[in-house]
Amino acid sequence: MRELAFSPKQRRVMTWWMPGSPDEGCDAIVCDGAVRSGKTLAMGLGFFLWAQSSFNGRKFGVCGKTVGSLRRNVLSEILPRLTELGAKWQERRSDNLLTVRLWGRENQFYIFGGRDESSAALIQGITFAGVLLDEAALMPRSFVEQACARCSVAGSRLWFNCNPAGPGHWLYRTWILEAEQRNCLRLHFTMEDNPSLTPAIRERYERLYTGAFYQRYVLGLWVQAEGRVYDFFGPEMLEDAPDTCERWYISCDYGTVNPTSMGLWGLRDGVWYRVAEFYFDSRAEHRQMTDEEYADALERLAGGRKVEAVIVDPSAASFMEVLRRRDWRVRKASNDVLSGIRLTSDLLKSGKIVICRGCLSCIRELGEYVWDLAAGGERVKKDHDHAMDDMRYFAATVLGKKAEAGFGVWSVERKM
Repeated sequence: MRELAFSPKQRRVMTWWMPGSPDEGCDAIVCDGAVRSGKTLAMGLGFFLWAQSSFNGRKFGVCGKTVGSLRRNVLSEILPRLTELGAKWQERRSDNLLTVRLWGRENQFYIFGGRDESSAALIQGITFAGVLLDEAALMPRSFVEQACARCSVAGSRLWFNCNPAGPGHWLYRTWILEAEQRNCLRLHFTMEDNPSLTPAIRERYERLYTGAFYQRYVLGLWVQAEGRVYDFFGPEMLEDAPDTCERWYISCDYGTVNPTSMGLWGLRDGVWYRVAEFYFDSRAEHRQMTDEEYADALERLAGGRKVEAVIVDPSAASFMEVLRRRDWRVRKASNDVLSGIRLTSDLLKSGKIVICRGCLSCIRELGEYVWDLAAGGERVKKDHDHAMDDMRYFAATVLGKKAEAGFGVWSVERKM
């Protein structure tokens, strides 16, 4: 393997299971802490080396929030390094099965996504010699506990890693606060534990996050979210709408009794501007609008521009059908709330998306959108959130993972 610099904490993650290690007697390991702190690489590599060193002909579980995120964040980093050590591996994607041969031993690694409560059923009935749970705090408890229950082979071990959430999170209360009772090695990571990060990059992350996200993702603390969701946003961040834009999208949070909010987004010199909006509150107006009327409002918002797609609240099936009949290209919005808020926060703070001065409803909600402290601060209050939802839909659906591969994937115009 090409020479890599590992920090002492990373080396401990990779070797805790080895004979002679002071941690050898532990049944599990949990690594939590800051983003980009090197825990995922060390844990993934350590897990596969432990499996190949300790077992032959056994089955293992490798779990992430989704199968796609697991392949992207873990396997794409680990498998090339195993190859450099002499490993041969083969993946059957149709079965989500990875077979690894190394040091004269062959084991099977089944890949699972723990997206929601129904995911627990996918993992029932199989016997594992060990399981790796990447981003464990993002998975439902039922899935994690089912994965752990599958590890009944003698010598089996559990491997967890995650970024922090709130102090009431079940993973924090059980596997971290009760690590000693569970015979679990808990290692807390900071960015200083990743020798591949330069001081400049660490400073960039420190500038990127604020409030609870700073405490969680930079300091690695399990803290409660407080107050405004976008607490960094102020009037000094507003700009005038640009005269011309290169590309256009519309995002929409649809409501019948609740307000409907639409935002018109234009790209100019690498920055997406929310240049105009439509906002209708049926309660305040003492009347409801039909889907056809909302479609007319969207036409007026577009103003004849070549809008590539309309990003719509995934629950608005009837409205999407009306838009399709009018020949609009429609995409269901990505609707993971917490990850969408984090992405939107990053994009706003870094200036990748900008709110223009004419978007008065969006500006108002940015000051009123708050965490629900009565629910432990792990979700937002369902008030003043309609422009916030359409903004989040745009950020997550257009500027999320697919956009990283190139915007051209979505360059489709309305049929003229």
